[in-house]
Amino acid sequence: MYEAMATVIGTVVTHPAKRDLNTGEQVLTFRLASNSRRFDQATGSWVDNGTLFLTVSCWRRLVPGVEASIRRGDPVVVYGQLRSHEYRTRDGVERRDLEMRASAVGPDLNRCTARIAPRSDSGTGSVAEGVIRNTCHGSSAEQDARVGQGLGETAATVPSASTQSAEPEPVDA
Repeated sequence: MYEAMATVIGTVVTHPAKRDLNTGEQVLTFRLASNSRRFDQATGSWVDNGTLFLTVSCWRRLVPGVEASIRRGDPVVVYGQLRSHEYRTRDGVERRDLEMRASAVGPDLNRCTARIAPRSDSGTGSVAEGVIRNTCHGSSAEQDARVGQGLGETAATVPSASTQSAEPEPVDA
């Protein structure tokens, strides 16, 4: 396993799923697709040049904010510890999977708009009623990730951190 801090820009391709662990902690996970794009001078347009898929796991104070804000199809920026897991399947095939233990998740404001809704200290604040909708258009892989009839109408509401504490949160918080 290799670990490195990284920032990945991409599109959420699965619905975020929250699980309660035996330890009493909660974890929220989703799959992220990050497209590599390049400018094709022959055609004069941008073309997809491969997609990186990884699993993002959110822990502790990040769980309620991501659960209330992020949906499948949303363009996001994720920062955290990138890990490579190497394992062997039941069939004996060696595989490698990428996982990111997120420290921060937010909307990619290059591809959408969002309204900030402060969260209470308990982390159970409500989501703002008048959310600005995502009206951007992305690459073909991003379009494949979107769901529903209004393809460009996914929302991202980002809770801001509590102003009560000036102490930074640990990396694996």
